[in-house]
Amino acid sequence: MEVKDKIEKLRIELHKHNYNYYVLDNPKISDFEFDQLLKELIKLENDHPEYFDSNSPSKRVGGDIVKNFDTIHHEYPMLSLNNTYSEKEIRDFDKRINKLVNEEIDYVCELKYDGVSISLNYENGKLYKAITRGDGSKGDDVTENVKTINSIPLNLYGNYPSSFFIRGEIFINHNDFKSFNNNRKKNGLDLFSNPRNTASGSLKIQDSSEVAKRPLNCYLYHLLGEELPFVNHFDNLQEAKKWGFKISKDTKYCKTIDSVIDFIKYWNKMRSNLPFDIDGIVIKVNCLKKQKILGYTAKSPRWAIAYKFQTENAITKLNKITYQVGRTGAITPVANLEPVLLSGTIIKRASLHNEDYINKLDIREGDMVYVEKGGEIIPKIIGVNKENRDLFSKQNIYIKNCPECNEILKRIDG
Repeated sequence: MEVKDKIEKLRIELHKHNYNYYVLDNPKISDFEFDQLLKELIKLENDHPEYFDSNSPSKRVGGDIVKNFDTIHHEYPMLSLNNTYSEKEIRDFDKRINKLVNEEIDYVCELKYDGVSISLNYENGKLYKAITRGDGSKGDDVTENVKTINSIPLNLYGNYPSSFFIRGEIFINHNDFKSFNNNRKKNGLDLFSNPRNTASGSLKIQDSSEVAKRPLNCYLYHLLGEELPFVNHFDNLQEAKKWGFKISKDTKYCKTIDSVIDFIKYWNKMRSNLPFDIDGIVIKVNCLKKQKILGYTAKSPRWAIAYKFQTENAITKLNKITYQVGRTGAITPVANLEPVLLSGTIIKRASLHNEDYINKLDIREGDMVYVEKGGEIIPKIIGVNKENRDLFSKQNIYIKNCPECNEILKRIDG
C-alpha cells in the first residue's frame, strides 16, 4: 500500500473510532490500540508533510501556537435569549407567539448547558471555522483549539449540506473536572474554581496542545444554513446525529405548551442527577418557517425563550473563617460550615472570594449564612441572616500576616 493511501486509511479509521467513543459512547477498540494507530499516523505525517490535512485526527493532540485570535463576523448573529422564571411567563410566551403567527405552535425543549457557546462552520463536510459568541455580531476564531475537542467532528459522514453552521455549548463533566483538578493538585498547581470558567478560559489558550489536555466536551443544538434537510428544528437535529454530531438524547419534541411545562418540571427535579451543569431549559418554536415569521428583536429571537432554574441554596452556621495560600501567594478566605445537605452533597466549606466580598456582605464567624451551589467546585456564601446574629458578634478582621510564613501581606491596588 502506498504511503498516501496508508495515511488516508488511518485517518478514516481514527475518525470512526473517535466517533464511536466520544459521540456514541460505544468504543470498538481499547485506548491502547487507538493510541498505537494515532502514533503510527503522526509518524507517517511527520515523515511525509506533503500529505498534510488540516482536519487530520492528529490535530486532536494540538501543537499549533496562536499569538492573536482573529475577530470574525458571524454570518448569523449569536443573540442571547430572553429569560423567564415562572410557568405563567412560559404560557404568556406561548400566547404571544400564537397571536403573532395565528397558527398552532409546536416546540422543541433543550437542556440549557452551563458552558460556553460556540459556532461551527462546515464546508464540504470538513470543520472550517469555530467562532466564539463574542458580542453576538462578531467573535474570536478559536478553530485550532476546538479541533482538540474529541466530541466535535473534524470530518462528517453521510448526506450533509455543502455549507452550514451548527451551534453548541462547550462544557466539562463533573467527574472530568474533579479528575482534572486532582491532577493539578498533585502537580502543585492552583485549582480551577468551576467547570464553566475553565471551559471558557480554555478556548483562549494560545497553545492548542495545552487545550488538548483539558477534558472539554460539546453538545450541538442548532443548525443554520440555506440547504438544511428538513423544515423543522427537531428533525434537523436528529439528522445531524447521522453526520457525526453529539446531539443530546434529552432534547424533546413537545406538541403543546403543557408538554413544555411538564419537561421543565421534570428537569427541575432531576437536574442534580446529570453529569454536568445546566441552569435552565431552552424552548424553541419547531417550525423554521414560523421562526422566520416571528423574527427577532434587537437583542433576541422572538421564537425562543430560556426558562431559568432557581439556584439551590441552604442555610447553615459559619463556624470559622480560615485562609488558604495559593501557588502564586494569593490568599483566599474560606468559610468552614456546619455540614449541610445541598444538591445531593454534604457541604462543609464555602468560598468567600476576598476581603471586599466579606466586607460587602458583612460576613462574621457565628453567622447563619445562605450557601449556594451553582457550578462551583467550592460553594459560595450569598447572604447572611442578620436577624439571628449574636448581639456580641464582631466584624471580621482580615489577616495581616501570611498563615504559612507569617510574612506581612501586601494588597495590590485593583
